[in-house]
Order: sequence, then C-alpha cells, then structure tokens
Amino acid sequence: MTNHKMLNHKNWILCLGLTLLTAGFSRAQVVSPSQIKDAHLRSLQLQYNSELSAVGREILAAKFDYPFYLSLALDLDQARQQRVVQRSLRFEEFNERTVLAISGNYFAAYSEDKLNGESRARDSFLSVVLPILKAAVPRFQSSPDVQGYAVEISHHVLGSAMKVAVEQPENLMVFLPQADAVRLVASSDVNIQQSALLNGQAFLNGEPISIWLNTEIPHSMRPPDGPANPSVVRDVVRLPSSDPPTQRAHDTSVQAVETLQISRQQTVTRVVKDLDSQAHFVAYAPPGFVVFRQGIYLELSLHTNLPSSAAGSRYKIAAIAFDEHIAHLVRPVVAYFEDAADFDGISFSTTVSVGGNTGMEGSSEAVEFFFPFSLLRCYQKYDCTGQQLIDGGTVLVNGERVSLDLQTAEGF
Repeated sequence: MTNHKMLNHKNWILCLGLTLLTAGFSRAQVVSPSQIKDAHLRSLQLQYNSELSAVGREILAAKFDYPFYLSLALDLDQARQQRVVQRSLRFEEFNERTVLAISGNYFAAYSEDKLNGESRARDSFLSVVLPILKAAVPRFQSSPDVQGYAVEISHHVLGSAMKVAVEQPENLMVFLPQADAVRLVASSDVNIQQSALLNGQAFLNGEPISIWLNTEIPHSMRPPDGPANPSVVRDVVRLPSSDPPTQRAHDTSVQAVETLQISRQQTVTRVVKDLDSQAHFVAYAPPGFVVFRQGIYLELSLHTNLPSSAAGSRYKIAAIAFDEHIAHLVRPVVAYFEDAADFDGISFSTTVSVGGNTGMEGSSEAVEFFFPFSLLRCYQKYDCTGQQLIDGGTVLVNGERVSLDLQTAEGF
C-alpha cells in the first residue's frame, strides 16, 4: 500500500514536471518537443529550450508597425489567431540544412495597386523578418547544430475582382545560411546586407523573388478614413516603378544632365584614356550620361569581339560578352567613381561581334547592361557574384529587356 502510494506520488511529480515543461514552451512561443516527429530535431528542441525561449521573449517584446503573432498556422484572420496557440519557434530541415524556423501572421495589408510583389516582400522583410533575425541569430550564430534560418510570415493584399474589394493572404518565406545571416544582422553597411540577402533565398507565395534593401519607399500609412475591416490594417504605400528604383532621386532634366556631363568630363576622359586597351571604346559614341528608368547612368559604348565558338542564341552571346569582357571592366571603371553621389550607376553598352564580324553582317548583337552603384560596389568588394550583378541590374538585347542566367545561357 505504501509502495503504491509512493509510485502514484512519483507519477504525479513526473506529470507535473512534463506539464510545467510544456507550459514553459507555450509561454515562450516555442513549439513543444512532443510535436516534433524527427528524433534529432526533437532532441535539439529540448537542448536549446532556454535559447529558444529567450528568442521568443525578445520577439514578443519587439515593436512592430502592426500586430504580429508567432504561429505555426498561417493565413489566419486576427480573431482566429487570438484563439489559437501562439508559438512557432522550432528546428526543421531545409535544403539539407538544420535551420531555426520561425513563422507567424503579420496583420498589415498592402494595396495591390500601390505596391508590387517585390516591394511588399521588402516592406514585410524590413518590418518583421529582419527584427526576428536580429533576435535569433546572435543566440545561435556559434552553434554547430544550426546551419541557417527560415522565417515565414503571412501578410494581406488588398485588390479587387469584378469591382468588388478582395483581401487575401500572401506568404513571404526567407532562408539564410548561418554565415550570411550573421553578416546581415551584424553589419550596418547596406551593400554587405544586400550581398548576404542575395546569398539566401526568398519566396512569395512559393515563387522565387528578390528583395532589394536600397529601395526608397515612403513610410506606410493608413487611409484617412480607416480600414473597412478593423481586424486588418490597410497599408497604403506608393511606389513609382515595378523594379528597384535608384537609391536617391536625381534631377533628370536635360539641363541637369548637361551640367553633370561638364562636371564629370575630366574623369570620364581619363577613364577612356586609361582603359581603352581593354575596354575597346567606340570613337563614334563617346561616353555620356543618359537617363534610364528614372535614374542617371554613365553610358560607356564599347565593342566586344567574341570567337566563332561563342555563336549561338542572343542569350548565349550576351552571357559570354559579360563574362569575357564586361565583368573585367567593372572594378577598374568603378574605381574612378568612389565618391559618386551625383548619378546612379554605369551602363556598359556594347556591340558584340562573333567570329571577327564588325557588326555590319554576320552574328552581332547590341547588348546593354545597366548597373546601379549599390550593386557595382558590392561586386567590386567581391561580396556579389556576376550573376547577382546581372539579376539586380537591367539587361537589354537589341533594345528588349531580358533575364539572363549566365550558366544556362552559355550552355545553349
């Protein structure tokens, strides 16, 4: 009888301990280990309970523009979100890496007419994902068990269908390897942050997307008459273009561009004199400043001659022209404009001839590369790859904008 009572007492203590442990995970917004099926991940969940709890507390204490809830379930309305268990910090496997995964619902909504997908992703990244990473990365950056971070949040998008207002969820997922996450949160240099971000992956509703930190977006604001649905805030943001605009607005009037040409002419002349042997500047089109997509670029007109083996599609020719010619000019040219704050970037405009043709006949293409200074300097410092430079810039082939995957194109 005594032994039976002692056994019941021990079982009661054990159950109490498990209950308290589970409650501890709940309060700290941490997923209970019992919910994790994989034995290794479940072990990590127990091992790093205190660190996870500290991250959870810091996220709860953060000031977000609009309500944010940690949650395993996404796409919830706010009323339902307040009724479900609000915890999501856990370990998962992503891209064959063990990552700290954090998910939640952010109750801001973006006007589809005012803000495109990339800009919605940027706004939610800066408002929610980055503060989460700043809370999590410092506590796990030295852990050999954590190879990266995966943050997924749901926000809302306001649009219309058949002239009826429609509101629907949209999910942003950002993955960063450990080293790049550390670089991102530790640096205040936007070029280093951008480079780190480009080394990760971002998806909007499952589709790959790029997030550009240099985009100047006005501060989000509510409409004067307030939201129609009080559970979700309407976020109205104005954006002038569908792609990353320049970092600062410059006067693009004819007079302003002419003044810029005069003030920079001495440097431009020196660039031509010093680099002509490798750049192959064309005499009939001296370097000059042009306005392109609301920015001012120094256009350098070149000639690129490729061997007959480069013949193929226009994409292949453009890719090889970049790898064999343009890429080798980026760092020497940018070095002349370390202090450039009066224009937005460099345009490398080249006529590409294949097999010795001069461009009057045979295989030749007109290829233009427009690169903003933020990415040029990132590439200059070896923080960005050539592909990242291409992805962040604008490429025109025979006057038409194209997407250019260097490895794929050169295989054609």
